[in-house]
Amino acid sequence: MKVTIENKKGLGKDIKVIVDKKTMDTYLEERYEEIRKNYTLKGFRPGKAPREVLKRQFGEAIMGEVLDKVLKDTSAKALEENKIRPATQPKIDLKKYGEGKELEYVMTVTELPEVDTKQLKNIKFDEYKVTIDKKHTDERLNQIAKTQNNFKDADENHKAMKGNLVVFDYHATSDGKDFKGNDGKNTQLILGKDLFIKGFDDQLIGVKKNDTKKVEVNLPENFPEKELVNKKAIFECKITNVKINQEVKIDDEFAKNLGAKDLNGLKELISKQINDEYKNSLDLLSKNQILDQLDKIKIEELPKELVDQEIAVLSQGMQEDEISKNKKDLEINAKKRIKTGLILNEFGQKNKINVTEQELNAEIQKQFQMMPGQEKIVKEYYEKNPNAIASLRGSLYEEKIISEIKKQANSNLKEISKEEAEKILKSENDKMTKSSSTVVPKEKKDTKSTTKSKKTTTSKKTTPKKTKKVSKK
Repeated sequence: MKVTIENKKGLGKDIKVIVDKKTMDTYLEERYEEIRKNYTLKGFRPGKAPREVLKRQFGEAIMGEVLDKVLKDTSAKALEENKIRPATQPKIDLKKYGEGKELEYVMTVTELPEVDTKQLKNIKFDEYKVTIDKKHTDERLNQIAKTQNNFKDADENHKAMKGNLVVFDYHATSDGKDFKGNDGKNTQLILGKDLFIKGFDDQLIGVKKNDTKKVEVNLPENFPEKELVNKKAIFECKITNVKINQEVKIDDEFAKNLGAKDLNGLKELISKQINDEYKNSLDLLSKNQILDQLDKIKIEELPKELVDQEIAVLSQGMQEDEISKNKKDLEINAKKRIKTGLILNEFGQKNKINVTEQELNAEIQKQFQMMPGQEKIVKEYYEKNPNAIASLRGSLYEEKIISEIKKQANSNLKEISKEEAEKILKSENDKMTKSSSTVVPKEKKDTKSTTKSKKTTTSKKTTPKKTKKVSKK
């Protein structure tokens, strides 16, 4: 194989490849031999059909298959030997080919630009450590306690009121007749929530333990027996207990019910939970500081094809006049995204960063935990959408790259209070809101960068998520 690079200026290259006749004949003979082994021709022993006979029947198809294989093998080898990394799929122009001939073609390729990732060591970013005050932990602890039910048996003479738990058995009829599902045992209702049948709760207000109460309601639209929908029904309820929700005592027992070892352990867990809420948002600020500085790293030339593809992504859903109006902003945004992607990918490759299947599966498992009861839906979504898996892998890849950049860059650690963290995040969100009107349309305001099938995505939302309940272990 003879390879000649016909032009060396800029990122565009024309690579002339000549594969000699002998090599082509070897490829062809190998393919003919494969077919001969599996082809039976009348008058010839199995595997002994002459090449000329096979050529008459399969010649054109065989040449096409061999041509595809040779082009794939030789083009990849030509790029690898000349250390050319294509930004997009190369275009091949066949000049000469055929049985008994050498193969000649010209491969037009746009090369990825050189990226100096050493400059990333000069990046500076703020790193935050939030100190959680005891009062904040106690506030969250009290909030959690208020969400916990602590029902205790009421006095037999206590009349049920809103907020009380009423326990009862019932027998229901409609037009004096029984119906499917008309009996219930040990039914429990917290009065005032109206979760059973609309208007049912109110009629139980004032009942006492051992009372019998008839409740009249209209059966709801979603009642299983369709012929009874909206019909009046009478529920004869035998009240077996009335319970009062008492204030939860915050002690070791309370902590154990929430999965902690004791009260001090629960407070530590809550403190960490609050810290994590702010840490995630503040880490995003650090990440955005890093990404903003990537734009200062010089790249001589960006592949036009990648920029055009990115503009097409950014302008999806926009009208022609809108695209024309935002043409300059679209191009600036596209170039920034491509540049970011090129730098991150180059850094990732040089530092041998990759996402393992175990890491990918672990991230999907996290999503299962975040959506209890919907695991099957999430699983099916990823199984049916390969692009979703690719996007998730790209996000993990980017996070690992950013994490490694942080290790090598210069961090400025700031220890701040919860109140200071809130001010910083509010200020950042105000800036984003103010500047958003100068960027391309709202649905395109993320900062994604895509190169060579690897996607990097950054989100600028920095508001911490507050969790009021500590999950059980």
